[in-house]
Amino acid sequence: MSTQPLSGKLALVTGASRGIGAATAEALAAAGAHVILTARTNGGLEEVEDRIHQAGGSATIAPLDLIDGESIGRLAHAISGRWQALDILVLNAATLGSLASVPAIDAKEFARLLTLNVAAPQALIAAFDGMLRASGDARVVALTSSVGAQPRAYWGAYGASKAALETLVSTYGEEVKNISAIRTHIVDPGATRTAMRARAFPGEDPATLKEPAVVGQAILDLVIADRPVGYRMRID
Repeated sequence: MSTQPLSGKLALVTGASRGIGAATAEALAAAGAHVILTARTNGGLEEVEDRIHQAGGSATIAPLDLIDGESIGRLAHAISGRWQALDILVLNAATLGSLASVPAIDAKEFARLLTLNVAAPQALIAAFDGMLRASGDARVVALTSSVGAQPRAYWGAYGASKAALETLVSTYGEEVKNISAIRTHIVDPGATRTAMRARAFPGEDPATLKEPAVVGQAILDLVIADRPVGYRMRID
């Protein structure tokens, strides 16, 4: 296999300023893709971009708040003005929210969580559908969690958002599989050393968890491999 299997490919990674998003962006760039990095934190994006460039890869930063629906349209307009096709879309950005019993879920926080974790990915798919269809081998990868399929006490808000995301992305895959080269995949990264994990499990020893780079490499391997629409992967 070529050391640059994604040479000439364009990838967009959300939540790319740190953790799994940053690691995935760096892995894709190392494989030859030009990676567009999106997140709210400009400083974090610049650090990831610098690491990619220092390693010989190429990337473009696009700071934006996915809660702002109009920003997604502006991003798609800017990208489509420069590139014809989008080959890889990694839907990684998400918020944990507060862990609470279902009756105690704060309505405003829940609405914001659903906007970022579900509505924003749908808006991204809608905005980039044309560019994904223009690719000869497009992949849409959505990051999920085990609580999306296996309910856990106090994780109702986050779990509901991941269940909805899985259904949304998998449905899109079914809709386009016979009329395009788009394939959708669901990735459950499992326990990983991230800031979100530390907030959810404050007493956990981070040294016992795998690094985000392990997940980034697994996602790279997935987009290179010939996997069918709807393929689901858990990384232990």
